[in-house]
Amino acid sequence: MWRDLAPIGRDAGSQGYRRYAWSGADLECRDWFRAQVEARGMVYETDRNGNQWGWAGDPGGADAVVVGSHLDSVPDGGAFDGPLGVVASFAALDELRRRGAEFTQPVAVTNFGDEEGARFGLACVGSRLTAGQLTLAQAHALRDGDGVPLPRAMETAGYDPDAIGPDPERLGRIGAFVELHVEQGRALDLTGDPVGIASSIWPHGRWRFDFHGEANHAGTTRLADRRDPMLTYAETVLAARREAALAGALATFGKVAVEPNGVNAIPSLVRGWLDSRAADQATLDTVVTAIEAAAHEHAERAGVDLRVVRESFTPVVEFAHSLRDEVGRILGGKLPVLGTGAGHDAGILSGSIPTAMLFVRNPTGVSHSPAEFAAEDDCVAGVLALADVLEGLACT
Repeated sequence: MWRDLAPIGRDAGSQGYRRYAWSGADLECRDWFRAQVEARGMVYETDRNGNQWGWAGDPGGADAVVVGSHLDSVPDGGAFDGPLGVVASFAALDELRRRGAEFTQPVAVTNFGDEEGARFGLACVGSRLTAGQLTLAQAHALRDGDGVPLPRAMETAGYDPDAIGPDPERLGRIGAFVELHVEQGRALDLTGDPVGIASSIWPHGRWRFDFHGEANHAGTTRLADRRDPMLTYAETVLAARREAALAGALATFGKVAVEPNGVNAIPSLVRGWLDSRAADQATLDTVVTAIEAAAHEHAERAGVDLRVVRESFTPVVEFAHSLRDEVGRILGGKLPVLGTGAGHDAGILSGSIPTAMLFVRNPTGVSHSPAEFAAEDDCVAGVLALADVLEGLACT
């Protein structure tokens, strides 16, 4: 499975992945998923939001146990973020069949669409729509960097954009969702454990900073006469790092757009996107407020106009303690329990159904990069842990 999936969407130059929602690479991944479902004699299904499902047992049954993750990527992302959870889910089913286990509840593997938000700027679109956390109007207003609306992208890919929306009936049939994911940090490497259990997801959000200055000639405009938004943006980036360090939080400007984007032109507009995360809501609020204040102060001093828009936000997610404890019991009660600053579909769905997560060790801690890695032995340990969890939850 890993060898078949690995070439899809891989960039020859960076060796990273560019599997953006509803793109050609994404559709190839979807074809791969469907082939895996059908090869196992499972029932294939695509829901109203384009999320894919493979069912062992009755898709209409109650108290289903669902596993899976996503197959899309960030720009030049790594091989493991998302796909490891999907591949491990199919492998766990294969392991249970090898054991001769018999399910007493419906079981499904899922691939949630547009988890990374790389194309339309909003993470977890597929699960947000399903959980009713994204309205039809909001979804239809999403556009990619080329101005292509989400509905048109879906329609081009063969999906009905007018059908999207909340799916409470589907969620009502799910008793538990367990997502396996490569760890996006080094906590397990430091403890020496191949697998861990998630406790919570830090609150996090994305803010867009629009710095409006005055375009002018780079070779003739005196420094004293410039209203250069790039300088204000740079000061804000430094302020973000400073405020995050002071609070023990995280703040990153990882995306920027410049107009007119000429080498010999002073920019008229610099648009930067802030990603900020913290262990608790109060700390996150403090950091973002301080960054905004610093940005406004620098903008006023430079004669630059500033507008800040919060584009997305996810509050702290405490995974269902009862399910988390049951997963821990099934796995022997000795695995480390750790929090994470990364968002996941399991976090979005946690407000609607019981969810839990397993992490597989990442020895470097690198993620969202071609250098992302997990050793084969650790991946196998994750598969076996997921198989044990499935057996404990769905074979009783």
